[in-house]
Amino acid sequence: MTDGVLLDIAGVLHEGKRPLPGAVEAVARLRAAGLPVRFLTNTTRRPKRRVLERLAALGFDVVDGEVLTPAAAARGWLNREGYAPHLLVHPDLEEDFADCAKDGPVAVIVGDAGRSFTYERLNAAFREIEAGAPFLALAANRVFRDEDGKLSLDAGAFVKALEHSSGVSPHLLGKPAPAFFRAGVESFGCRPDRVAMVGDDAESDVAGALAAGLGQGILVRSGKYRDGDENRFAPRPTCVVEGIGAAVDVILGVSG
Repeated sequence: MTDGVLLDIAGVLHEGKRPLPGAVEAVARLRAAGLPVRFLTNTTRRPKRRVLERLAALGFDVVDGEVLTPAAAARGWLNREGYAPHLLVHPDLEEDFADCAKDGPVAVIVGDAGRSFTYERLNAAFREIEAGAPFLALAANRVFRDEDGKLSLDAGAFVKALEHSSGVSPHLLGKPAPAFFRAGVESFGCRPDRVAMVGDDAESDVAGALAAGLGQGILVRSGKYRDGDENRFAPRPTCVVEGIGAAVDVILGVSG
């Protein structure tokens, strides 16, 4: 029995500026079945505002409170702990931190900065960590499916570089951090084992969800999926399907 569904966005619902086949209908089917949905994304190149705008433009009916982002989790951490952000993120993401403290002790926040991953910016972040600043990683994904359809380096390589040089392990805020999945589950008010996660990343989306105690981790063969991913990470997926439409069939118990 499933009481709620967590969905990855990029690679599951859309690729670039086009929805994946059947994705809009799949989300509508979940809602029609009375299942609450949350959208968990590790995307850190665009602010939450633009994530919502893109989903709306592609035909998805999504409201602000249904989308969970690592930047929002980082902002909550900064406010609770009393730190100002030292940002090593994409310039477009900086608006999500506009209301954070500007003065006081800093915490280093690392996301996918894209072309802004310069030596100077990496070294400045390293020096803050070396001086004792907390080290927060919005995500640590290995790769993502870029706008040109090819795989590109994600933030994980740069997070690892800072960890290697500083000797400090980061506090991970996005998937596969258990707390990120729990935030989605808690918004449903149900048990984790009654929640399904659908993603295209066998490591961060699926193994992460299952390790966090979710009942189902469904891997789709779209987005960044590569042949054999289901066998590379543990726990292994509950099942592997072609796309979001087939994943919804599994969740709703629709036989093929």
